[in-house]
Amino acid sequence: MNGNFLGMLGLAKRAGKVVTGEEKCLKAIRSGNSRIVIIASDASPNTRKSITDSCKHYSVKYIEASLKAELGKYTGAESRAVVSVNDDNFAKAILDKLG
Repeated sequence: MNGNFLGMLGLAKRAGKVVTGEEKCLKAIRSGNSRIVIIASDASPNTRKSITDSCKHYSVKYIEASLKAELGKYTGAESRAVVSVNDDNFAKAILDKLG
């Protein structure tokens, strides 16, 4: 997957504008903080359904990109299936990098 978008994700993490993990991401979606959600392409079907259903219900944009190991690497964890970017500018920059 596009390394540029992962670099931008790393910057967002360092700026404190990212939450990771299914529960924290669901909380960000429900509270209106989430601007875009990134779901790893190798996330479990249950995780994928839970997150996409919430995103649709709360009108939050989501994309499927990268693998859990890559998302984890750029967000300071071993493996992450779901990442929520909670900043308009970082979300836009990530979308721009993904084309």
